[in-house]
Amino acid sequence: MASSKLQALWNHPAGPKTIHFWAPTFKWGISIANVADFAKPTEKISYPQQVVITCTGIIWSRYSTVITPKNWNLFSVSLAMAGTGLYQLSRKIREDCFSDEKEVAAASVEG
Repeated sequence: MASSKLQALWNHPAGPKTIHFWAPTFKWGISIANVADFAKPTEKISYPQQVVITCTGIIWSRYSTVITPKNWNLFSVSLAMAGTGLYQLSRKIREDCFSDEKEVAAASVEG
């Protein structure tokens, strides 16, 4: 039973014998690096880089479901890229747009 599933995966049109498998597999490195950057100070987060990561994830996740054969590995990594990019953008926007208001409010309370 398990060997037939492994054989089916091996011989799949988007299986390990094709670039359709390996390109998205290596693309996981970008998502893993972005997760590792969650601990990075927000001053070091780049808006253009995170916008590109988010847009790339959204575009390729859509594309992976309309091509034949459907590439679920590409879909999952693209969804992860979009999610991590959105999270990093939200961190940066919260810091840049809303932290000033908190500092002004704290200064007015102290003074």
